[in-house]
Amino acid sequence: MNLNSFSLSKLNRGLAVTGALFLLISTTLADSSKTLVRTFEKIAEGVYTIRHKDAPDTFPQGNTTVIIGEREVLVVDSCYLPSSAREDIAQIKQWTNKPVRYLVNTHWHFDHTMGNGTYWEAFPGISIVAHTETAKQIAGYNPGWFDRFPKRADRMRQILKDGKDGNGKVLTEGERKEYEEAIAGLVPVYDEFKVLKDRAPTLSFDSEMRIDLGGREVRIMHLGRGNTAGDAIVYLPKERVVVTGDLVVHPVPYMFGGYPVQFAETLRRLSRLGYTIMIPGHGEILRGGADQRYTALLIELLDEVTRRVSDETHRLGSGAANLQAVRDAVQKDFDLATWRTRFAGDVKDEMDFFDTTFAGLITSAHAEISLR
Repeated sequence: MNLNSFSLSKLNRGLAVTGALFLLISTTLADSSKTLVRTFEKIAEGVYTIRHKDAPDTFPQGNTTVIIGEREVLVVDSCYLPSSAREDIAQIKQWTNKPVRYLVNTHWHFDHTMGNGTYWEAFPGISIVAHTETAKQIAGYNPGWFDRFPKRADRMRQILKDGKDGNGKVLTEGERKEYEEAIAGLVPVYDEFKVLKDRAPTLSFDSEMRIDLGGREVRIMHLGRGNTAGDAIVYLPKERVVVTGDLVVHPVPYMFGGYPVQFAETLRRLSRLGYTIMIPGHGEILRGGADQRYTALLIELLDEVTRRVSDETHRLGSGAANLQAVRDAVQKDFDLATWRTRFAGDVKDEMDFFDTTFAGLITSAHAEISLR
């Protein structure tokens, strides 16, 4: 998820929990785009996923997956806040005394990578693995993040003043309130980042890397562009578990940027892997056929929108100057209400979030098609 284009409309359907900090996720509860409590779930013997509470600035934190072999441990994504990464490391040490030798960044976005330095401090010499393009992006983008972060409040205040987000979508009352909450939560987050020691990937790959943790094979694969240019998935062939990064996010996808035209084909390759359990970049674990059904729904949405955007871009013209005309033409007879319901149900905040990601999808599809 790109900070510059991410909408803050991620209010929660609610996850009713009480008691201990670490709770097993109940699969009977509806998933939501906002996470109010830190939870973990055991996926298979020696395989766990941690879902993090959103940061005080309302920024979501990517899921972290822990894979334990007979000899060593691999972690997928280090989340956003160093404090959350430290909690994760403490939890890992309760699960096993084996060392964490590998940390995989599925893509460059900050909510999946800002904990890298925390893992490096806890496990000196750890190999931080990423696709070649992701490694370049992390090395390029992350240093500037610390300079840009204090300016976030100014950008958010301007959005509130204008009443529209970066895609020109009019803010709902719920979105306005969340921007206000985000501004109030910037200080504690910035306090963490001021002392953060960042770490870029140390080991990169182009198409696939295979790692043996001792009795457990892990395949790290680049199936094509989608959410970013360097998306990686992690696949456990024996357990038939796939960790997708933000190629898949549930219940409402992150399609604020990226490569929508190529995204669908990448998801088709993903769906052919033969997994039975899917761990998305954000949201609940998908299994029992829900994983394939949801992936198929994403592909259907991408195919429909990119076809329409392509038709209108060719008719009306490419380039940023024609974006609004293309957007209006695409939306004119598009059944947005039905698509919104298929992803968001009838929950107002989730519906607002879908509208935001849909607007971003049109913007990014038009940009990608314009380059052809």
